Amino acid sequence: MASLKALKVRITSVKSTQKITRAMKTVAAAKLRRATEAAVAGRPYAERLEAVMASLASKVTVGPESPKLLAGTGSDARHLIVVATSERGLAGGFNTNIVRAARIKAEELLAAGKAVRFYIAGRKGRAPIRRFYPGMIAVDHDMSHVKSAAFAEAQTIAQDLIARFDAGEFDVVHLIYSTFRSALVQVPTVVQLIPAAVPTTGAATEGASAAVEYEPDEESILADLLPRNVAIQIYRAQLENQAGFYASQMTAMDNATRNAGDMINRLTVQYNRTRQAAITTELVEIISGAEAL
Repeated sequence: MASLKALKVRITSVKSTQKITRAMKTVAAAKLRRATEAAVAGRPYAERLEAVMASLASKVTVGPESPKLLAGTGSDARHLIVVATSERGLAGGFNTNIVRAARIKAEELLAAGKAVRFYIAGRKGRAPIRRFYPGMIAVDHDMSHVKSAAFAEAQTIAQDLIARFDAGEFDVVHLIYSTFRSALVQVPTVVQLIPAAVPTTGAATEGASAAVEYEPDEESILADLLPRNVAIQIYRAQLENQAGFYASQMTAMDNATRNAGDMINRLTVQYNRTRQAAITTELVEIISGAEAL
């Protein structure tokens, strides 16, 4: 049985931890509101850009003269998986779920006989990918200097991906991140980033049956929109991840605070019982000594 001093030290320690988790929950809740507003505000532009690009792509015959980001390399043998995670932890299963989605996608591609490499964008995805797929990390992008989602950082990653794609390092790029649904729900999402995924003709032209003349031509517009779309989709992933991270951290710290309270209650009961047992033992010794006299 633990001594009274040891129990008292442990109770004090758990109370200190509870104060930290309560403070982290409060901070995460405050940041979550701003991150949610940014993620929700960024969705319409990204979705509309995808719709416009799909509408343009449906009017273009994919061929040798088409933009490479649309037509691809003509092969799908080499795949690059961009794993977008957070830089920090203490957020429950947030990063674990993203890495799990990346592993599922990688295993599907490997089972189909494809070559797979990883592009790490976020410190928390580095260690598990290295552990499960040693030697398969193509790029470990340093994002330690990024405090919050920034379009400039998304542009940097997009330019790096496009340059590597043009250099022939890979054929297909997949982006994996977590879509924010609510404070309790974040859904791991896998999207094909390069080449641009063109929907079926019916889906692309739905609600846009009017004849439209483009100036300049569709190919020229697509040549400008396709790189922009890559950056926008990466930026959207950053915004969604940021909101999901703070939501997961708030939930995790709330659970930790509750668990710390339960532990304090159990330790307090144990402390009181141990103290009562010690007092009883002392009384018995005093009474026994008195009777012996």
